[in-house]
Amino acid sequence: MNYYVFQIKTALKDFERSKVRTFLTSLGIMIGVFSVVILIAIGIGLRNYIEGQFESLGSNLLFVVPGNVLGEDGSFEGFSPDAFMGSFDDRDVSSLERGLEGVEYIIPLYSNSVTVEQGAESESATIFAGSADVFAALSLEAEIGDVFSDSDVGKKSKVVVLGNKLATNLFSDINSAVGQNVRFSNQRYRVIGVLEEKGGGGFGGPSFDEGVYMPYTTTYSNLNPDREFQELYIGVTNEEDVDRVKEDAEEVLQRRYEDDEFSVVKQTELVNAINQIFGVINIVLVAIGSISLVVGGIGIMNIMYANVTERTKEIGIRRAIGATEKDILFQFLAESIMLSLLGGISGLLLAALVVVIVKPYFPVGLDMAAVLIAIGISSAIGIFFGVFPARRAASLTPIEAIRYE
Repeated sequence: MNYYVFQIKTALKDFERSKVRTFLTSLGIMIGVFSVVILIAIGIGLRNYIEGQFESLGSNLLFVVPGNVLGEDGSFEGFSPDAFMGSFDDRDVSSLERGLEGVEYIIPLYSNSVTVEQGAESESATIFAGSADVFAALSLEAEIGDVFSDSDVGKKSKVVVLGNKLATNLFSDINSAVGQNVRFSNQRYRVIGVLEEKGGGGFGGPSFDEGVYMPYTTTYSNLNPDREFQELYIGVTNEEDVDRVKEDAEEVLQRRYEDDEFSVVKQTELVNAINQIFGVINIVLVAIGSISLVVGGIGIMNIMYANVTERTKEIGIRRAIGATEKDILFQFLAESIMLSLLGGISGLLLAALVVVIVKPYFPVGLDMAAVLIAIGISSAIGIFFGVFPARRAASLTPIEAIRYE
């Protein structure tokens, strides 16, 4: 034990003599570990963010979308090419309303991108056109004014509710937005309310705060003349009935569509699919970050080779007074491993600091597996890339080493 402690102390003394070289040698590993941990933290943050958006919708919500989006194993297969063009219509809504029991609401949802104008101001926004229940389904509440009603839907009223951020950008004071008019798609609409700040729009969707909310029937005149919808939301009254309602909805839609032309998806199924996607993304992110680790390892090997050359005479003297090949091998290998660990721990601490700073604004997180992998890889790199210069140092004969100039 004393032998290994002595070798470690010797390595630390050498680091102390060459502080700048020690720092520069460890820098590559530090950047590599920092990259791996931060990339994984970002992946975790994205997953947490999207899961949080779905959880805010409640577990009683079913999504009806075009195409077969989930495979038999629950993996995400992607949206149909028609998913963003519209594949459902009023007939589907009526069929589901007649054929389903234990349902609180069925919302047809039409979405599109527009440029909203108000006076000299203009902003890009996303239309969320649905029934009056869309606000309850998306957990949206008015901060100022009110949301549109079933009566507005029936009368095809030209009224809109603005997302908080959109209203802020269009009006100098959102309190003055209600009662004002906005224009988009060559039509004028009256603002009846501004929503409370909400955040993102879920599964890679647009921000709720940058949305324009309007009755879906109002879009029939010019925005959606084909009267088609990209999605249908089904709100189930009781959570224990979700599976039954899903099966009933599939049975109703199968009267008109083939099985691969639509999907009725539970929130939990989407969350599971998201987790699988981010599992693959994390592997890719680790692979990208590991490139920096390998580059850092090569840097350690180069520095240690130069170190062996500089200390050739010292190696010869140690061999002459009794040090064995094993002693020299362990000495230089210990230095390589300690350089890697120093860089790895520094990179990990720096990444943890960044996570702490960012966490209040975005749900990033440290993954213990990522931490252990990063430290393990940095140690392995120290061993792998340190063994070559260490073997070279150990193979020098005392006479040749002492005579080296």
